[in-house]
Amino acid sequence: GGALLGANFPIGKIASGAGVPGLVWAALLSVSAAAILGMWVILRGRRVAVDGQHLRYFAVTALTAYALPNTLVFAAIPHLGSGLTSVFYALSPIVTLAFSALAGLRKPSRLELAGITVGFAGALLVVSGRGEIGRPADLIWLAAGALVPVSLALGNVYRTLDWPDNADPLWLAVGSHVVTGVVLSAIALMLFQPSEIGRVAAVPGAALAQAAASALMLPLFFRLQRVGGPVTLSQIGIVAAAVGVGIGAFVLGERYAAVVWIGVAVIAVGVALTVVARIRDERVRKSEAEPAT
Repeated sequence: GGALLGANFPIGKIASGAGVPGLVWAALLSVSAAAILGMWVILRGRRVAVDGQHLRYFAVTALTAYALPNTLVFAAIPHLGSGLTSVFYALSPIVTLAFSALAGLRKPSRLELAGITVGFAGALLVVSGRGEIGRPADLIWLAAGALVPVSLALGNVYRTLDWPDNADPLWLAVGSHVVTGVVLSAIALMLFQPSEIGRVAAVPGAALAQAAASALMLPLFFRLQRVGGPVTLSQIGIVAAAVGVGIGAFVLGERYAAVVWIGVAVIAVGVALTVVARIRDERVRKSEAEPAT
């Protein structure tokens, strides 16, 4: 799931290089994913629910998890590069952990709090690098990128808190992206000329790759949300960041200052601390739950 998510960043850069507006590309992601997965749901005869709880779930998830962060991501990539933009996804586990604690889902341990602090310090280092070498990023785009993990974390926590009873994870993915696709498509039609929207035709390979990556990732994404919870799910952001930075640096030729790479390493340490703390706490919980012999 994380690797497929990480592929969005370099694919998005290819699209932006062809002049495709970020909002249009974000709409394409959701529309194509909803169409592919929707056909699968129909062909397989899966359960389809459209009650009030599902509709609320679709709307809130569409805004927090897809419409806002995807629009920010694809708009920021031309200014920050695919590698640096992807790093903001690595912050989502840390922010998700903080929001989970505030929502009463889990109280972080001292080690987890240490991970949050270290990860935040790494993020400051990445931001201080100001983008690619010879192409410094505007602070406004760095600030926009910083909103991505906040929005993702809100979505992660909300989906756990309001998960509909007996819901099919695949149907939740379809419904959420139907709403996202409709909203973003409507906004794109109001903001852009047909010629600008039509630039998608200049990168058919990237469009197909984006559709495939999204359709393959989403079933994994919602399944992991269900069985692992928001903090576990957010760990795919680490893999996504690694894939995004790697492809950006070694395939697309993006170059970053040493401080950015140091920041990435510090973020990795912070996230690793939260993972170690989670594993340790889970082992303690299981040992306490075992009956005495």
